Amino acid sequence: MQCQECGKRPATLHFTKIVNGEKTEFHICEACAREKGEMLPGTSGGFSIHNLLSGFLDLSPSSKGQISGTKSPESVRCEECGMTYSQFSKIGRFGCSSCYKYFNDRLDPLFKRVHGNTVHVGKVPKRTGGHIQVKRKLDDLRRELQYRILQEEFEEAAALRDQIRELEKNISAE
Repeated sequence: MQCQECGKRPATLHFTKIVNGEKTEFHICEACAREKGEMLPGTSGGFSIHNLLSGFLDLSPSSKGQISGTKSPESVRCEECGMTYSQFSKIGRFGCSSCYKYFNDRLDPLFKRVHGNTVHVGKVPKRTGGHIQVKRKLDDLRRELQYRILQEEFEEAAALRDQIRELEKNISAE
């Protein structure tokens, strides 16, 4: 397929733009894409997963990665490998396992933004996750108990309390 712009070179880039529900396809060569100012994958101005994730690390444009009431990104440093938070946000990887400990106060808001929670709530393997499933069940029952108490449904709350006690007794017996 030839470039739709110049008609001279083969089209190596294929774009699909959807604006207001209207789909437009472009088949252009790399040279024409640069002239049009399109972002090219793999080039300095192109799209990369790292650039996407780095955007999540900057919690707000005005703070430039700084969380209110905390040190600047340059001053937060891992004492094991020497990596700063700014370096982490540029590279997208930690230098060592201790970085989790030193950057912890900045990671919880990041995880909350990216995943919607700071605790993993995904699937648990049936064979090895029995203890985790029981803990989740207990958490659910406790939330339900609080709801029943607030609704003044005391008989249901008493039944839930008994279920919770039974599960806790089973956990302590293991």
